[in-house]
Amino acid sequence: MRKVVAVVQDGVEPFGLGAMCEVWAEPYHPEDDNPVFEFVVCTPRPGRVRSDSGFDLYVEHGLEEAADADLVIIVPKRGFREPSPEVAAVAAAAHERGAWVFAHCTAAFVLGEAGLLDGRRCTTHWRHSDKLEQAFPEARVDCDVLYVQDGRVITGAGSAAGLDAALHLMRQEFGATAAARAARRMVVPAHREGGQAQFIARAVPEIEADTLGPLLTWIVENLAEDLSVEALARRQLMSPRTFARRFREETGTTPHAWVTAQRVAAAEELLESTDRPVEWIAGQVGFGNSATLRQHFTRARGVGPQRYRRIFARHEAVEHTA
Repeated sequence: MRKVVAVVQDGVEPFGLGAMCEVWAEPYHPEDDNPVFEFVVCTPRPGRVRSDSGFDLYVEHGLEEAADADLVIIVPKRGFREPSPEVAAVAAAAHERGAWVFAHCTAAFVLGEAGLLDGRRCTTHWRHSDKLEQAFPEARVDCDVLYVQDGRVITGAGSAAGLDAALHLMRQEFGATAAARAARRMVVPAHREGGQAQFIARAVPEIEADTLGPLLTWIVENLAEDLSVEALARRQLMSPRTFARRFREETGTTPHAWVTAQRVAAAEELLESTDRPVEWIAGQVGFGNSATLRQHFTRARGVGPQRYRRIFARHEAVEHTA
C-alpha cells in the first residue's frame, strides 16, 4: 500500500476527513520508521467543496486520482441520502481491481450505492443503521460494532470509529508495531476490537468502585494467570454473574472476548519482536499451548502465528537463549 486517496463531496464532515489525514497523511515520522503514503484528496468537481461547519475546502484534484490508489477512502458527508453516482462508480472500480475500499460513518451509504454491501457484513453510525438496512436490504448491517472488514471492504461506525478501523487496516498491512506507533502519535488506544459496542450503557454501580480500570490494567500485566470469569470475579469480590454483567456495561464486551483480544495482541507483539518459539509465546500470554494460540490468533487475524511472523517480524528481533 503506497497511494491513499480520500474522496470528499459537498457537505464533507471535517472530523471524518481529519481522522483519515491523521492516519494516512503524515508527511514524515521522525520518531519511527512507519510508512509514509502518497495521500491525495479528490472530489467530483475540483474547486470549492462546501461544508456545514463554518468553513469550506478547496480541493484541486478530480476523481481520476483514485484510478491507481491502493486504498480509496469515502469520507462521510451530511446529506448522505442524496445519490453519489460518480463516487459510487469510483468505489466500485477500486474494488473491482483489488484495491482496499474504506468508508466510515454515513459514507457507508455510498458503498451501498456501489453495490459493495450486497451480501456483506457492514456497519455505520448507530443513528443511521436502520436507514442503511432499509436502503440496502441485501446488506448484513451490524449496528452494534465499531468496524467491520469483509474482504477488502471496510466500514466503520461514527467518525471516531474510523480511526479504529484505519488502525485495524494499518495493523493488517504493516503489523501491530506500526499500528501501535501510529496510535501513539495520535494519542489514541492502539487497538479496539471491531466487535466492541459502539456505545456502552453504564448502569448505576452496585459496588463502590466506579470502574474496572485497575482490574483491566492488572489483566494486561498478568495474561498468564487464570483469567476465567470465576477467578476475576473473586478478585472483585463479586459473583460471576454480577461481574460478567458489570464487565459488559463498562467495556461493551464479555470478559472472555476482552481477555482473548489482549492475549492475541500480546502474542502479536512477541511474534514481531522476538524469535521465541510459538509454544513459549503461548505460555507467556496465557493460551497454554501453541494449538490454542493458533486457533485464536487465526480467528482474530486471518493468518496463523508463523505466517504472521514471516510477514511482520522485525529485523532487529533479539536472539533468544535456551
